[in-house]
Amino acid sequence: MKKSAFVVSIATVLALAACGGESKAPEAPKAGAAATTNEVPKAADGQQQPVGLDVTGAGASFPQPVYVQWANAFQQASGNRINYQSIGSSGGVKQITAKTVDFGASDSPLDAEKLEQEGLVQFPTVIGGVVPVVNVEGVAAGQLKLTGEVLAEIYLGTITKWNDPKIQELNADVKLPDANITTVFRSDGSGTSFIFTTYLSQVSSGWKDQVGAANTVKWPTAASGVAGKGNEGVANYVSRVANSIGYVEYAYAKQNNMSHIQLKNAAGNFVQPSQETFAAASKVDWKSVKGFSLVLTNQPDANAWPLAAATFILMHKKNADATKAKAALAFFDWAYTSGDEAAQKLDYVPLPAEVKDLVRQEWANIQDENGQAVFTK
Repeated sequence: MKKSAFVVSIATVLALAACGGESKAPEAPKAGAAATTNEVPKAADGQQQPVGLDVTGAGASFPQPVYVQWANAFQQASGNRINYQSIGSSGGVKQITAKTVDFGASDSPLDAEKLEQEGLVQFPTVIGGVVPVVNVEGVAAGQLKLTGEVLAEIYLGTITKWNDPKIQELNADVKLPDANITTVFRSDGSGTSFIFTTYLSQVSSGWKDQVGAANTVKWPTAASGVAGKGNEGVANYVSRVANSIGYVEYAYAKQNNMSHIQLKNAAGNFVQPSQETFAAASKVDWKSVKGFSLVLTNQPDANAWPLAAATFILMHKKNADATKAKAALAFFDWAYTSGDEAAQKLDYVPLPAEVKDLVRQEWANIQDENGQAVFTK
């Protein structure tokens, strides 16, 4: 199996599909598709940012498509290169904790105690959605309906056939085969798995008691299922394995023309994944939790997609290399200012302006070794 790595360099944007299959990570729009500026970003003191730096980040595959697009356009605007590796959320936390990267990325937010313990600042970048996807002959995208409880039973191994009465009852108009269900799940420590298992724990007491919610869990269907590395690995296997079901970030489902499902939300409505339903799930009080540590699954809004999620960046409070830290924050500031259009084209939801302002205030806690903020605005 190939190691999943996505790196934006001075000449190339690489997207390597895991497991050697045909499925691929979403391609970012071409440079210039987003609203950008050719002016080199400047700090609040009016000084130009250093040019020609290589800033490294690693972590979640969930936001990889938009980070690639942002980095490509930011390089043209600033001359600085953002090199991002998609290695999974657990890997991103490990890398930033070990100080081997300038920023880490995770879809499972760290709580206030862990942030304090590791000396980290955490902030969200965009909102998206995890979607269950299926490969069942004759089932079109958005046609199949499932509830969270039935989805949990499939992954618990209690429901093993596509024509099980509990599935068929929800889909009277869909001809489902008398075929075994193959579950596909992540092999790596994954924020996407955290989102998925958190939701299943919220809607199924059986899942909560037997499995729980984490970046890595012991999958009950491991013996009969398939494990894929990264969102791209799961998308690859679902695309190749007949009668399978998996879960991926929405952009991967769209790029690979996969059949996503409808889900019944907390308000009792069957909804489709979309920017509108992701946004409906994000109507939360971001000031209420230190470190913006909010999980957006199973929100009560009538239109909310139940597997919505924010994705997060982690940086150290104290930085020996203040220049790199400053350049990293200049990148995310640029993304907040000029990257919304690119995010929307990839079916992410940009943060509201007031949340971006809260995040910029939080950046004052990212400092050099002398206690001075590395980036102010």
